[in-house]
Amino acid sequence: MEEQHAETTCIRGSYKEQRTGAVNVPIYLSSTFHQESFDDFGPFDYSRSGNPTREALEKKAAELEGGTDAFACSSGMAAISSAFMLLSAGDHVIVTEDVYGGTYRFMTEILPKFQISHSFVDLSDLDAVEAAVRPNTKVIYLETPSNPCLKVTDIRAVVRIAKQSNCLTFLDNTFLTPLYQQPLALGVDVVIHSATKFLSGHSDIIAGLLITKDAALGERLAFIQNTFGAILGAQDSYLLLQGIKTLGTRLRQSTETAERIALFLQEHPLVKDVFYPGLPTHNGHDIHTGQASGNGAVLSFALPSREHAKIFVEQLRIPIFAVSLGAVESILSYPAAMSHAAMPEAERKKRGITDGLLRLSVGLEHVEDLIGDLQHALKAAERLTEKVEN
Repeated sequence: MEEQHAETTCIRGSYKEQRTGAVNVPIYLSSTFHQESFDDFGPFDYSRSGNPTREALEKKAAELEGGTDAFACSSGMAAISSAFMLLSAGDHVIVTEDVYGGTYRFMTEILPKFQISHSFVDLSDLDAVEAAVRPNTKVIYLETPSNPCLKVTDIRAVVRIAKQSNCLTFLDNTFLTPLYQQPLALGVDVVIHSATKFLSGHSDIIAGLLITKDAALGERLAFIQNTFGAILGAQDSYLLLQGIKTLGTRLRQSTETAERIALFLQEHPLVKDVFYPGLPTHNGHDIHTGQASGNGAVLSFALPSREHAKIFVEQLRIPIFAVSLGAVESILSYPAAMSHAAMPEAERKKRGITDGLLRLSVGLEHVEDLIGDLQHALKAAERLTEKVEN
């Protein structure tokens, strides 16, 4: 049989429930498993070490990313933390400068306690990446497109630098999912997801995933998962499997809508900047199109000030104003006080996270309704500019 498309894998994959033929994976709500033999234990003994529902999810995730091993964790940050348990005291990591605030907090507040140092680097500047590598550098950590300014990193080029320096690459693939970007095929060692977002798609669970295709690395991560214990429960594993089934359709429609919204915002006089890799004017557009098959459903845009952003948010009717992204409902976030609140103001501004920056995760509402709502809110924000000028 020829290799099937990812959208088909989302729905079917290779898993089949053998005993009853059930279409949906059963939810094995059991903490422990009876062993039939004194000498030979079965494949499951304790659900921290392995659960049939979680195993079905992990196999699906590995298939989608083109990996051999996957690990379902209790959150995206649990997945990130588990991956960094591969390091030892004295190691150094290079981290993309424009990074999720929770990851920034982990790098700056937690890793130093274990004598692991870090450098934040603009990974779109390959000379800066090479200059940042030290003899003890063990990991280069990528987000592309990044959160929240959608900066694009040349994955192949950074992987080459990492391999020359004998260090690993970790890549957060949350924004594009395996449908639009396949980091393992580009040489990345570990792919990370906040599966809470697009993979689940319904704002109902918290989950994380780690995927690799190196057997030895997979064994090390399996040991860490079992020892560290930040596993995803059976019920949430089931819900995530259900969410993945509709990923292809959801992401396609949300992306089409996001592309139209990005063009609309780019033409609006009040909007200072629009950050979206699908725009030809985006600095990383050409690199993005060379390593990804879609543009995704997340974009950011800058209004002139915090006051403009406040009026804009308060006038919107359709998107929910909340943390998170990747759901069937459009979600508008204010990074300075939400996703990147853990980052000091000076560090935010250095990265372009201004007080007028807003991040929009586009959902499945009708595109005309969303654009009409944005237009209404921008008109209200424009009145502040007119008031100041008068």
